[in-house]
Amino acid sequence: MSILRPFLSRIIHQGRLAVILPDGGREEYGVPAPAFPDVTIRFTSRRGMRRIILDPRIGAAEAYMDGEMELVEGDIMDLVTLIRSNTPWDRGARLHDKTWLGRRAEWVKTRIGSINRQRQSRANVKHHYDIGNDLYRLFLDEDMQYSCAYWSRSDMTLDEAQTAKKAHIAAKLALKPGQRILDIGCGWGGMAITLATLENVEVLGITLSEEQLALARQRAETAGVADRVKFELIDYRDLVAREAGKFDRIVSVGMFEHVGAANFETFFRAAANLMTADGVMLLHTIGRFGKPGATDAFTRKYIFPGGYIPALSETLAASEKSRLIAADVETLRLHYALTLREWYARTLAHEAEITRMMGVRFFRMWCFYLAGATSAFESGGMGNYQIQFARSRHALPLTRDYMGEAERDYVG
Repeated sequence: MSILRPFLSRIIHQGRLAVILPDGGREEYGVPAPAFPDVTIRFTSRRGMRRIILDPRIGAAEAYMDGEMELVEGDIMDLVTLIRSNTPWDRGARLHDKTWLGRRAEWVKTRIGSINRQRQSRANVKHHYDIGNDLYRLFLDEDMQYSCAYWSRSDMTLDEAQTAKKAHIAAKLALKPGQRILDIGCGWGGMAITLATLENVEVLGITLSEEQLALARQRAETAGVADRVKFELIDYRDLVAREAGKFDRIVSVGMFEHVGAANFETFFRAAANLMTADGVMLLHTIGRFGKPGATDAFTRKYIFPGGYIPALSETLAASEKSRLIAADVETLRLHYALTLREWYARTLAHEAEITRMMGVRFFRMWCFYLAGATSAFESGGMGNYQIQFARSRHALPLTRDYMGEAERDYVG
């Protein structure tokens, strides 16, 4: 009996997992079941097996990255999906809270890992976003939207779903000609350029990524909106002294996850101070369905150092301290899972280019990241929230009808 048997026999019940041991022995877990993949893995060393026992999440990732665990049948997406789908977050089982000690350990780990002082924020952004625009071009849509798309139809392409996402967000901003917009965490400029294309507004996009900044400026020139769309390398905390009260609207997509739990109140205070008295903000963020938790070790080490996925409760609690009114909250339950599967398929399609560019170990790490993220949104406790905040109760129409009307106009 291998050291993995007690661990895997508790987890795999539906779907079949075959394990080929370093000495050639074979073990099988679970039974074939509809919608559950059949997977076969081979361990090339007992060290790879021990890594998983000691720390299942990061141990499995590093064993795969280092070639100590190989996929014989299926791929890493199938393996992660098989494991996670056997214990879905919303399975309806009896709930058991963690002990006080376990909760305290998670709290400490998360807060220490996501303090994100300004110098550290720049380093964290550089770790993930300054690894080269060429990599992101290979698996993102044409507009390079590196966030959850909006799948209003099941037959949409990734580009169509990302276009729909931008229109969905723009409609919630209640844009009017002449407004000044701030895009916090502007990425490669797609959202800022889209807003200026949809309405006669001025947009300032800010980022901490030099790679993103250079491309965003170039794209604004190409789109012919550089006179109304500017980009700057600056921390949102530093912008307040210069631009307090000067923005009619704020949009932030996929950036709040990098703020860090210790800085939530700072973020919302800055946002409130940057807006006019009747300003509106649309925050699009990954979020936890349940209570606050902790960022897993793999993500902290390899993907988003300093990152933290917030629960809706702690997001709203932090915003309330800056007198921001949560005017509208939408939960996108499966949209990111659909998006991630598209990114994963495109990553696999460009294996040769990515391996040549970044190396085999990076390619395996990236695949594990996308597979793990997909399973978190399909079976785990992750979703996306779009939260509309207003500084004044009079800033928006009384009903939500204006959102649908504007969205239809924007989509065309």
